[in-house]
Amino acid sequence: MKTYTLEEVQNKLIGNIGTPDRDKFEYELQMEMIGNAIKQARKDQHLTQEELGKLIGVQKAQISKLERSAVNVTINTLIKVFGALKTKVKLQIELPDNKINIGFGI
Repeated sequence: MKTYTLEEVQNKLIGNIGTPDRDKFEYELQMEMIGNAIKQARKDQHLTQEELGKLIGVQKAQISKLERSAVNVTINTLIKVFGALKTKVKLQIELPDNKINIGFGI
């Protein structure tokens, strides 16, 4: 029986790194992880979706949508959400010859 590495399986099912299908998959996965982080941080703070929404000036439905997937969210909204949740956020931008790290939050 032949065995496959995780990378081989991912390349076969999702596409090779750098292809549009793989980039889309990885982006959506990252946005789902951000949504999960929002949900976990909110629960750790013992806040309801409605309470978090009031803290940042949005409706409960928007918090619910964010927690399911943060695909259509702005950085400004993420800063507000994570700020209200008293969490730190680090952003890394990789340019061809340079990396820029930005941190904000409590």
